[in-house]
Amino acid sequence: MEETIESLEAQRKVLYRELEALGDLRRGTISVNYRRCGRKNCACAKPGHPGHGPQYLWNTTIKGKSYARSVQFGPELEKYRKETDHYRDFVRLCAEVVGLNERICDRRPVPEIEDPKELGELKKKLQSFFSKRLKRK
Repeated sequence: MEETIESLEAQRKVLYRELEALGDLRRGTISVNYRRCGRKNCACAKPGHPGHGPQYLWNTTIKGKSYARSVQFGPELEKYRKETDHYRDFVRLCAEVVGLNERICDRRPVPEIEDPKELGELKKKLQSFFSKRLKRK
């Protein structure tokens, strides 16, 4: 079955509604850590002991800089878990929207320009635009 632009646009609207419904979101992951304190007489120093914990840590990297925050077990941990899950849903939905938009763009016809003067102006405009972009690099 051939997909029409209208059916693809309807699918895109559904994805946009799903994006609106996501709510709060945050980047990162939550890790569970067990640590040894370093005291020789502590139970964590004995072989087979997992260490102190569990301790819950939210981690993320933004623009190359790492951030971490200790999260309390209970409502705070549940809040962070939901927000990071919403972020993963957001990334997945964004990828679907982009893929759908590319399929829509492929099906839209290229506009015809019959006036030679208008076509010449468009070519000059495009050449100017792309020559400026080449000079920047």
